[in-house]
Amino acid sequence: MEIDGFRGELMAPDHAEYDTARAVWNGTIDRRPRLIARCSGAADAAAAVRFARDHDLEIAVRGGGHGVAGAAVCDDGIVIDLSAMRAVWVDPANRTARVQGGALWGDVDQETQAHGLATTGGIIGHTGVGGLTLGGGIGWLMRKHGLSIDNLLAAEVVTAEGTSVVASPDEHPDLFWALRGGGGNFGVVTSFQFALHPVGPTVTAGPVFWAADDTADVLRFYRDFVSDIPDELGTVVKLCTIPPLPVIPEDLHWRPAIAVACCYAGAVEDGERAVQALRGFGSPLIDLIAPKAYVAHQWGLDDTVPHGWHYYWKSTNLAGLSNDAIGVVAAHAHAANSPRSYAAMFHFGGAVARVPHDATAYAGRDVPHNIIIHGAWLPEESGEMEAAETAWARGFLEALEPHRADSVYVNFIDADEDDSRVRDAYGDEIHQRLAEVKAKYDPDNAFHLNQNIRPE
Repeated sequence: MEIDGFRGELMAPDHAEYDTARAVWNGTIDRRPRLIARCSGAADAAAAVRFARDHDLEIAVRGGGHGVAGAAVCDDGIVIDLSAMRAVWVDPANRTARVQGGALWGDVDQETQAHGLATTGGIIGHTGVGGLTLGGGIGWLMRKHGLSIDNLLAAEVVTAEGTSVVASPDEHPDLFWALRGGGGNFGVVTSFQFALHPVGPTVTAGPVFWAADDTADVLRFYRDFVSDIPDELGTVVKLCTIPPLPVIPEDLHWRPAIAVACCYAGAVEDGERAVQALRGFGSPLIDLIAPKAYVAHQWGLDDTVPHGWHYYWKSTNLAGLSNDAIGVVAAHAHAANSPRSYAAMFHFGGAVARVPHDATAYAGRDVPHNIIIHGAWLPEESGEMEAAETAWARGFLEALEPHRADSVYVNFIDADEDDSRVRDAYGDEIHQRLAEVKAKYDPDNAFHLNQNIRPE
């Protein structure tokens, strides 16, 4: 099988690397595309889109392949694979970076930190830039510098017609608005241009762990602590077992715990003052907050969620951390069967909340917290463990129902959720506007393997 004008690598099922190329981060996903088109550049992506449309093939778009729902691969269609397109070009004078669509956040951090610069990216280094950005982009720097989409200056996009356009505030501004939160609905983004900010290279960062029995007390303290912290301080609460990392004593490995992890996007000494109260609360099992390289902090959790494990997610934005909500979290978070499962809470506010509601397609500007309930188990544990972790995640989300906000982070929606959850992610007004942009740029819904917005 050949594609006119395509210079990259084509992989059919008989290709020696086919099984490796079709595998994505979530090991529960096992799909067999008719063709994988590993692109060498934007022209290849355009040629692959035209070929797919001419032959009426299902289209999946792969960047980092990290989405839990597995939309980066399809059965019996074509995967437009950008994973070979990972270049990052930094302009330190203008504090911008141009990033190819298959790059991972580790690639971006590696290049930008060479100049003491960074932009908001994910908290896992092997997360793809494309998927995370198009859904909004939450990370350590968001309270100081906004979401990934708030730092997006322009994007090169292959549309459903197989033509390449630039979307920016001045060119195709409607498409640019939709890309900033609307997910992969509008085309194949082959490159992104981001604004960068001075960060690091050394930051005050790391987690503090307390015993699981202290969960409610820690969360009540945390609620008050984050009510008056500087924008520079990003925090994530993790309810988990302590991972068996080299920096952690063996007697703590796999022990149920609650952690508050921090990253201060400013001077190290200011960061040390900002986390002083947190470090002094209660009786921590271990305190790993210290001055460290920003890239080391960004990549510190990579080995705790490796490629190939089996994953299942539920998520919602929270209206707040009332005592009742804290009680629900404390009662459910440590009830998972797998020691690899966990829940995590992200704290918003700051720069995220100061962007006008209608400036981008990301709708959750006014929520204080998001929680993700992350079931994880080994491939060989499928069966009873899979059923148990799936039931745990669903039951946890159901128990949080009285405390949910009206929105959800679109990147955390798993494959088994219906269209109403996608509408929840945006609200009626933004969803309607996205449907109109979709009708203009993809009227046939060729790009529908995503958290789909139907054209209207």
